[in-house]
Amino acid sequence: MTKLLATAACNLDADMLNACYPLFLEEKVQAIEWSFDALFDHGALPQWFGELLQAYSQAKRLTGHGVFFSLFSGKWLPEQVQWLASLRDTIQRFPLEQVTEHFGFMTGKDFHEGAPLAIPYTATTLRIGRDRLRRIQDAAQCPVGLENLAFAYTPDEVKRHGDFLYKLIEPVNGFIILDLHNVYCQLKNFDLDANELLSLYPLHKVREVHISGGSWERVESEPGRQIRRDTHDDVVPAEVFLLLDKALDRCPECKYVVLEQLGNGLKSHTSRQQFYHDFVRMDNILQQKNWFRKGESQNDFMPLQLFDNGPAPEDELLFNQQRELSQILESGMSYSEAMQVLNRSSLANTPWDIEHWDPAMLETAMQIARKWKKQV
Repeated sequence: MTKLLATAACNLDADMLNACYPLFLEEKVQAIEWSFDALFDHGALPQWFGELLQAYSQAKRLTGHGVFFSLFSGKWLPEQVQWLASLRDTIQRFPLEQVTEHFGFMTGKDFHEGAPLAIPYTATTLRIGRDRLRRIQDAAQCPVGLENLAFAYTPDEVKRHGDFLYKLIEPVNGFIILDLHNVYCQLKNFDLDANELLSLYPLHKVREVHISGGSWERVESEPGRQIRRDTHDDVVPAEVFLLLDKALDRCPECKYVVLEQLGNGLKSHTSRQQFYHDFVRMDNILQQKNWFRKGESQNDFMPLQLFDNGPAPEDELLFNQQRELSQILESGMSYSEAMQVLNRSSLANTPWDIEHWDPAMLETAMQIARKWKKQV
């Protein structure tokens, strides 16, 4: 089994860096995960932050985590071409050990402004997703991976997610980020069993694990019910640490274990102290596991063949459905009105399976989409 590295999600954010500073001083941060595409539109990096990235890159301890590529957009967009070009430039300056992206498509008019949400699991989305992963791998020339999604509309979608991820990554010898708070969200939102759900993921393909905190949101569609959201703005729940202890024994290729938290949840002294304690607790678990993880990786997750850079596959129907769904989710209508509009939309009686969507999850998707729209 591969040795585990205690990793911090560390970006150019003053509150996040303040929280990480004591951990750097104590040399506890063994690797950094950097959301490189959050800086594509922000010009030059401060010298001191560039030096931090350079130090971890030279030590082969810097990984890249993308947010805005929109892997499953039905159209091949100019923004995706630019994203890949920026990635190539980034790799030249800061060689990354791996590059990862979020599962899903981005809501919003150009899919680079919005929330990552689920897509139907079809031959079309599989073909598009595989092609986009090949293009990321070709640009980065390093292992590529996908993170499991926290959000789902139905429990059936949750149970099929791991298998679809496996089909996506297999042709590029890719890997999975197993985000355990995302798993926790699904366990709570759909009342599922942890062992059963973990067994539905190809855990031998997990190269990275995330832990984080989140929040609970009430929904009007079901008074008294709360939906767990992956908002990254609070402490790591005790149940997520239990999931970490359980999952690592079943992920022999895991190398990076990452504590994530957004800067907006790290503004107070108390919250930064809690972040420190969460990291130390995570690190202690990893040290215990490393006593028994004596082997080397059996899979380097590098490309198995050269990429044939032909035309990018597209699907106009999927693209139009995504735009229509984005408009509905970002509108000011109620969830019941949104459901009525969806039932008259191009998504009705299709693999999107809107007829079986949980009303509370539709309402949650609307909350997510509107929140992201305000942030960009």
